Amino acid sequence: MKTGLMKKRGDDVAGEIDLTPMLDVVFILLIFFIVTSVFVTEAGIDVSKPEASTAEARSKDLILIAVSGDGQIWIDGEQVDPRFIRSRFERRLAETPNASVVIQGDRAAQNEHVMTILRAARDANIAAVSISTEN
Repeated sequence: MKTGLMKKRGDDVAGEIDLTPMLDVVFILLIFFIVTSVFVTEAGIDVSKPEASTAEARSKDLILIAVSGDGQIWIDGEQVDPRFIRSRFERRLAETPNASVVIQGDRAAQNEHVMTILRAARDANIAAVSISTEN
């Protein structure tokens, strides 16, 4: 009987599967997908965009700038003084030379604020400027 018990214990050890290498591979894949994923860039605030019938999608390097209904201007999640918009554009152009500006203006925003952004984009030599709308 003693030999039967010893043999059974040896069979249990041989039948176990070590899951550590599989978990290592899973964590490496998880890290790979997190690092290579593309994050959505936001201007910083939610705006109620105007509607347009001639809207088209943009998918290249974008500088998103939002104008709230009360005249606040946001770039990359932080509020910007209108006097420093041009310098922010020039800094972003140094990083991505072919970037275009997309203005996300609220329906209640005054045209004066949008014109300030357009003027800053022209002064920073940005050729492609568009206004974001709802279809």
